[in-house]
Amino acid sequence: MIVLDAYAVLAYLRDERAAEEVGELLSGPTMLAAVNAAEVVDQLVRVYGQDPDDVHADLVMLAHTGMELAAVSADTGVLAGRLRARHYHRERMAVSLADCVAAAAALSTECALATADPALASLVRAEGGRVHSLPDTAGRLP
Repeated sequence: MIVLDAYAVLAYLRDERAAEEVGELLSGPTMLAAVNAAEVVDQLVRVYGQDPDDVHADLVMLAHTGMELAAVSADTGVLAGRLRARHYHRERMAVSLADCVAAAAALSTECALATADPALASLVRAEGGRVHSLPDTAGRLP
């Protein structure tokens, strides 16, 4: 299983540079934490002006094709807080709490995290986890 961060799903739904690779990942078992699904909805509706019902339908479609939309357990939430407290730095490692939830989900399940975020990838690697590097919009890998 691969844990997806919000960027991975956004890239897929917006047909960005990483879309094809994320599509390949989606053909196997994948997981998106509920808080990261919230990020996807927020970005697509607030930033890109998409209809909230259409975004919800896209997420439901992905769930029906095999992407697990996972609730965040208390243990995952606490681990996310610990990760952010341990690693966050405004300039060197600006990871959001939602990023840390994705990291915690990957680390606690011993799955790779698919991301293009260099800070998030560094955090996961520093914690002994695995990263599936995705290209950002400029083609850079974390």
